[in-house]
Amino acid sequence: MIDSSSVRSYLLGLQQRITGSIAAIDGGVFASDPWEKEPDEPLQGNGITMILEQGEVFERAGCGFSHVRGPKLPPSATQHRPELAGAPFEAMGVSLVFHPRNPYVPTVHMNVRMLVATPASGAKACWFGGGMDLTPYYGFEEDAVHFHQTCKAALTPFGEDKYPRFKKWCDEYFYLKHRNEQRGVGGVFFDDFQELGFEGSLDMMRSVADSFLAAYLPIVERRKDTPYGERERDFQLYRRGRYVEFNLVWDRGTHFGLQSGGRTESILMSMPPLASWSYQRPVEADSAEARLTSEFLVRRDWL
Repeated sequence: MIDSSSVRSYLLGLQQRITGSIAAIDGGVFASDPWEKEPDEPLQGNGITMILEQGEVFERAGCGFSHVRGPKLPPSATQHRPELAGAPFEAMGVSLVFHPRNPYVPTVHMNVRMLVATPASGAKACWFGGGMDLTPYYGFEEDAVHFHQTCKAALTPFGEDKYPRFKKWCDEYFYLKHRNEQRGVGGVFFDDFQELGFEGSLDMMRSVADSFLAAYLPIVERRKDTPYGERERDFQLYRRGRYVEFNLVWDRGTHFGLQSGGRTESILMSMPPLASWSYQRPVEADSAEARLTSEFLVRRDWL
């Protein structure tokens, strides 16, 4: 039986746990922005956008909860399920992107979600999706290994196949096709997942979400006080431009939100506060910046 209310309660608690931990390490305060769709809009529902800006550690940290219902699934949600095209739906989830101030601290993304569709047949279809991935500006092998080890530990109880399968999926998904470049060092990603049944699939999604702080916070603590200068900051802003490109051009979550009539301000909270672009930017050979591309923005077995 699909119990949407218990999933909603879990996701709201997850948002509070994560933002509380991030506020504690930053010293700043998250602004809470509850929202509700207007009655005359095609998409109905509500959510809470929580955002910390211009903190000591995080230049922008956004973590949003949303719970919406709509009359028709958007194309981004049915590209792998054509039989559900046009079906009414309910979707809820937590999505976050944290952009650190220090270039030696990587940007991180995590989201978990549940989607329920009711096609004309009346038989509800429910599936889960989510994952997390790490996008460094300066690569450190121990950080990438720790992140992947934590992801693997969260998934192993649900089958030895899950981590390698979802790691590959993450590598293939967070890929800038127009640049022939990985977005970062990856992590895990899954979508349209229901093979463990409702309870089993929900438990797996929760395990991934519950492991997020253990995967990311040790890296933040390790790198947040590393000295840096204009060179590192300039490179960070340049690499953030790639992050923007992926989110706007390729990300299915962004497309889903915009195509379904979601709240634009909340959907685009994942954008960094500052980014830059350079035309054919030269990179010094054998530099830390060059090693990011040659050693970290590649598909590797980090374990």
